[in-house]
Amino acid sequence: MADSNEMTINLVVLGKTQTGKSAAGNSLLGSADFESRLCPSSVTMCCSLGRSGRILGLIRRNGRESALCVRVLDTPSYPHSALSKEQVRDMVRAALAQHFGEEGLHLALLVLRADLPVCPDESDDTVQLIQELLGPTWKDFTAVLLTHADKAEEAGYSEETYLHSASSTLLSLLSSVQHKYIFLDNHSSIIKEERNIVLRKLLNFIRRNNYQILKHSKE
Repeated sequence: MADSNEMTINLVVLGKTQTGKSAAGNSLLGSADFESRLCPSSVTMCCSLGRSGRILGLIRRNGRESALCVRVLDTPSYPHSALSKEQVRDMVRAALAQHFGEEGLHLALLVLRADLPVCPDESDDTVQLIQELLGPTWKDFTAVLLTHADKAEEAGYSEETYLHSASSTLLSLLSSVQHKYIFLDNHSSIIKEERNIVLRKLLNFIRRNNYQILKHSKE
């Protein structure tokens, strides 16, 4: 918290290569802090932190409007085309301690593609990484971001029909994180109103978790 009239939420994006992790981070920040492009290999090679400007109109505290600041930690994907699991895990763990060590982490966002089926073995690697990073209470601090939702819509799926047709693997994962999920379009830039809808949902998840934070020591 910067002051009584400003709230900061700390987020980390995690996921496989080419799921739209960095693009999702940019959408949440309303900027282009993170490199995001189509590539036959993993683009993100290190962790980097992005910070939004002061966002008004989303939260009220003590009867008056407060500003929201969003901080997003972008991370290398896992599995990664050039880094081992241990390298990714150690890099992300160190970055969490460096950037969020004092204030703590509010939510880890597991990024999956809405336009691709989630198969049993496929999500295990990233979920296991999240478990190792966040510990036994990982489910309380994890939400799922389903990117490329615009492609699912173009194929005729609403959120309801999409979930009705989703694999048991995805449904089980969503159930384990108490149905904290958000569909996100992957246009080059989402409009302010769409971004505010996503941020309101994230704030609701954080509120449901009683504003708890997860701290990572620098040891």
